[in-house]
Amino acid sequence: MAAKASSGSGGEGTQVNSKWLDAHYDPVANLYTFSSCVTLADLYGDGDYKLVVGDLGLTGNEMKLKVYQGIGLLSENALPDLPVSVATFLMEQHEPRMPAVAVASGPFVYVYKNLRPYFKFTLPPMELNPMEKSVWEQAKEDKVDLMSMREMLEEIRENAEMPLSVQSLRFLTLDPPEMEHFVNQYKMQPIKRQTVITCIATLKKNMVDEDAISCLVIGTENSEILILDPEAFTILAKMIVPSVPAFLDVTGQFDVEYRLTVACRNGCIYILRRDSKRPKYCIELSAQAVGLVRIQKNIVAACSDETLQSYTQKGKKLWVVSLPGTPITVGLLDEKFQSFQAVLVALANMEVHMYRDKNLVNVIQTQDIVTSICFGRYGREDNTLVMTTKGGGLIIKILKRTATFNKGDTAIGAPVAQSIKLNVPKKTKLYVDQTMRERESGVAMHQVFQTDLRRIRLMAARAYVQALECSMTPVSESLREPLKMNAVVQGMGPTFKLSLNLQNMSDTHAVANLLISFLYDEKLYFIEQPFFKAPMLVPGLNYPLVTFVECLSDQGISGVCVARGSKSATAHRTHQHASQRRPGSIMTYYPSGRKTAGLPIRSLGTAAIASP
Repeated sequence: MAAKASSGSGGEGTQVNSKWLDAHYDPVANLYTFSSCVTLADLYGDGDYKLVVGDLGLTGNEMKLKVYQGIGLLSENALPDLPVSVATFLMEQHEPRMPAVAVASGPFVYVYKNLRPYFKFTLPPMELNPMEKSVWEQAKEDKVDLMSMREMLEEIRENAEMPLSVQSLRFLTLDPPEMEHFVNQYKMQPIKRQTVITCIATLKKNMVDEDAISCLVIGTENSEILILDPEAFTILAKMIVPSVPAFLDVTGQFDVEYRLTVACRNGCIYILRRDSKRPKYCIELSAQAVGLVRIQKNIVAACSDETLQSYTQKGKKLWVVSLPGTPITVGLLDEKFQSFQAVLVALANMEVHMYRDKNLVNVIQTQDIVTSICFGRYGREDNTLVMTTKGGGLIIKILKRTATFNKGDTAIGAPVAQSIKLNVPKKTKLYVDQTMRERESGVAMHQVFQTDLRRIRLMAARAYVQALECSMTPVSESLREPLKMNAVVQGMGPTFKLSLNLQNMSDTHAVANLLISFLYDEKLYFIEQPFFKAPMLVPGLNYPLVTFVECLSDQGISGVCVARGSKSATAHRTHQHASQRRPGSIMTYYPSGRKTAGLPIRSLGTAAIASP
């Protein structure tokens, strides 16, 4: 098929920079369909692939099966009902290998061969409710009036587990004047309970070749999956899923091993295997599925919450990608020459995004919202992308033979660094031996660890208690009045100068009404001024306080106490406790609850002063 450039036909850039050739664009092709009703097939076995479309028509009353060759319409056949899905499959091994076209519509599968009607398969009727059948038998013999008949059918519909037939449901919707005419028209006809087809797919019979015989796989409204024989159209296998199937993906061979992936209307994906009557695995999606494709052994589903999700065939989630718009349909791009597979997602913002794994590798701009996507061989071109739009347009693009898709082609999507595999070294013999040792001696190793941890905590607690008892660092005992205190000794003795630096570490408020008292043994020291009244301490400033001390002995330790209260109360309490202490000791005074001269004394901090 010759490619021609059409101005404004879309693409991610100009015709030169694009990876696609704009082969054809017809905005008035009048094709109203979706992805399950579009397929590419070599209908005559001559290597010239045709485009087969199940067209719903603009008003829903002009359903046709259309076949395109190149850019022109080759043939069309009228369909009796709206098409649900279109598939091509080989029924026999006779030469030339010409596939048949299967069109699912209502409860029927219409099979076309050489573009002519060949066979019609009808779904088997469902079991009737015996009580419903009895009601219509009485109506046939005129043994029941219309109102009693209506009451009995309504009671059966509410209480019975088996649904009513379409005939009974239609009767219940009629007004009383119309009931008599309806009953007279249908009471002599046998009632039927018929289901309809929701989706179809193809499954290879016993070989994986492209021209091998295939079976039809049908999903029905009563939550069943049927596999049909390609020659006799008998049911080979029947499976049941918990909800109505919406999308089908099939892999394997029927006579060997196969796997069915079914996306249902309850927002779940079920995976069935050969000889399994019920699903083996279940995947709960975050929203309703819009499309389903399989890439090698992974399942990719586009959901209505604007996400693209990937799972393994056992139901394990691999990744989730947020889409820039609402997905409309999904297709598979399988480029066999480069062994390249990707997911095509048509969005409501008139773009088609191509994802390889979770990386966005290409974006195609379109003139209208794309409603169906089909990639494959068309005419003589191996890599052709066929799309139909919401307005009935037809877009045909051809992938350039020089086109390559890299992870960094677009800026949207997951960063490239996330896809780079870590260079994890191999497990050495030392690592394996250590692992075996941990498995065998895990309990003993844990006990040793707990013992060492408790020993460290005990040593830390002892060191903290010793620091508090020795007052090696001045600690303010009030969080509201943080103080920093530093004592400096000047001189060689026995008389020396003692400078006490006091600083308010608060950021917001000043501290006032502080009393400073020296704690010492009067037998060892003589202090010229044993206590001070500190000025108001402004935050950030250093306040030096100076006094002279005479050492009466070559041994001893003294301290400084900063307290709040009256001068007489503090001095009295300080001298009272200083006379009771042993030489060389220092005491931290906590007078909470104790009073002297009627005033409580609250210690704010202590500092140790060593003998020079």
